[in-house]
Amino acid sequence: MKTFNEIPIIDLSHDADNITANFATAYSTAGFAYIENHGINQALIEATFEASRNFHALSEQKKQAIALDQNHRGYIPINTSTDVNSKLAEVKKPNQSSSFMMMSESIATQDEYLSGANQWPDLKDFRTTLTAYASEMTALGQRLIKIAAKACNSDPNELIPAFERPTIWLRLLHYPPIPQQSAHDLYSSAPHTDFGALTLLAQDEIGGLQVQRPSGDWIDAPKIDGTFIVNVGDMLNRFSNGFLKSTPHRVINRSGRERYSIPFFFDPHVNTTIAPLTGTGEPKFNPLNFGDFLRNELCASYDRHKNDIT
Repeated sequence: MKTFNEIPIIDLSHDADNITANFATAYSTAGFAYIENHGINQALIEATFEASRNFHALSEQKKQAIALDQNHRGYIPINTSTDVNSKLAEVKKPNQSSSFMMMSESIATQDEYLSGANQWPDLKDFRTTLTAYASEMTALGQRLIKIAAKACNSDPNELIPAFERPTIWLRLLHYPPIPQQSAHDLYSSAPHTDFGALTLLAQDEIGGLQVQRPSGDWIDAPKIDGTFIVNVGDMLNRFSNGFLKSTPHRVINRSGRERYSIPFFFDPHVNTTIAPLTGTGEPKFNPLNFGDFLRNELCASYDRHKNDIT
């Protein structure tokens, strides 16, 4: 893997060839980039952060009323998720964060893992704000996936069908501060790679997100106004036959202040078979079913899913 010293910035207002070239360079090296001129209204982003703060300010009793269900929607309390499948560290302590999870609104069916309805708190404008944000971010994700296919010198029409009905996850994360003298293996979010395709992150000014360089050291990824920080996950790494990098990252919030972030995970439909795209060379990965992979990940990492029938 090529080294990098900083996280690049990609301007989506440039011409298509320039964007594709910059995307290929950024994600074949760093696996992360700041995306600017993305077209998402700043007022909507701010409204979504306000919705997150309002949710996390609710009493624990009210949040527990919509506790995470079998379809992975609702409230995820602190100390209930642990990255036990991390390839980067022996993780024994749970992540120091709580969150609200929203996915696509659908009717539950037996042939579609995680299909179902969302759970909503009794908060004014909460549902309408998150639904609007998820819709806008889905459109941006579909735009970026087309760019990713071109960056791999592949026909976008080979990749696009997997994302026509994408698996989306909108997560409102709250990180309390970790004590300065805490154990070295207590993380806000333990070192990991994302398991999906693309993660589009809005974060506040508190900081704490770090990205690992090939040398093993960590560099900060602070907020840059007007941007999302976007990274490649394991499934897009597989689609690209290893060309686009799924880079390790972590969060350590020792700022003494509460941190809020809003990751939007844009993934293929759960029934998709993940295999290297045509034109990316001799396949380095065996095909896998995304739904089966998800079930294994969730059952291993979340207390709520540990006893789910597989």
